[in-house]
Amino acid sequence: MIDKSLIKNKIPIDVVIPWVDGSDSNHKEKRSLYLDNNDIKKIPGAHNTRFASINEIKYSILSILKFAPFVRNIFIVTDSQNPNIEKYIKDLFPGRLNSIRIVDHKEIFEGFKQFLPTFNSRTIDRLLWRIKGLSNHYVYLNDDIFLIRNVKPEDWFCNGRPVMRGSWKLRPWLRILGNECFKYIKKKISKYNTMDLNPSFYLSQWWSAEILGFKFRFFRSEHTPHPVDMNRLKNYFNRYNNVFLKDLEIKFRHYNQYNTVALANHLEISEGNIFFAPIESIYFKPVNRHQNYISKKIKLCAENKSIKFICLQSLDLAKKKDQEKIFNWMDDILSL
Repeated sequence: MIDKSLIKNKIPIDVVIPWVDGSDSNHKEKRSLYLDNNDIKKIPGAHNTRFASINEIKYSILSILKFAPFVRNIFIVTDSQNPNIEKYIKDLFPGRLNSIRIVDHKEIFEGFKQFLPTFNSRTIDRLLWRIKGLSNHYVYLNDDIFLIRNVKPEDWFCNGRPVMRGSWKLRPWLRILGNECFKYIKKKISKYNTMDLNPSFYLSQWWSAEILGFKFRFFRSEHTPHPVDMNRLKNYFNRYNNVFLKDLEIKFRHYNQYNTVALANHLEISEGNIFFAPIESIYFKPVNRHQNYISKKIKLCAENKSIKFICLQSLDLAKKKDQEKIFNWMDDILSL
């Protein structure tokens, strides 16, 4: 637990949420210029579910406004799109309309527009610190992450340093070796000349630690909000431009790409950050689960008062009744 005596100083905290609506015809057409049907099958980073949206962002933003009212601004990063959430904010938090800003990819890719368009979340995450007007202290959220209880600034930053949530893991030798064997076999039995491995949230964090010289273990974060020190990340990328530019041209998320949040965490650790905290998050993936899966998860959230965050991954692939159950639960939490 964090020593409360170490907590001091109020700082402006912003939230950044990358978002895409893959069902939008313009976005579909743009993706199709770089894909054909075979590509979708052999490139895991191009699967449709990675771009799906069923209005989760509405709940993500409303949960921030309700449970983290100290957040100064929320930046939604998109590719010429708009989630149209103004009506919900106007009804429930009318005083916060000016706190929300849509940021186009062109803004964060200024000077690097040769890499646009991109459909690669790893690439987009790497440039979020370039948002104009962004606080030095920002929290990165995916649009499938929600707050379900009150959050304090010190849950995310202590003495201006990000609070990291996760656990130490050994270098994943066996997993990497197993994946390479699997790739070799998959390529042999496939009709395609190339076959990419599925991008791994776990391994992308190891690639990040490895860049910074970690040899035997790494700090694995989970599906929670991720606080980031913008200046620390910016200064590192300015110093190591080769790391910043690495693989920016890859259009879809790739197995070998590093994770920018994990890079930021390992930078913090390398530079003496001692602020760690329990995960305090529950992970949902309601696809092909048993009948009571969602009810049990909701019950766990209700009974465990320490849980502040939830991640609802691949909700677009869940059964309609399960989607409705989750959204009804979120409506209750947010008093909608």
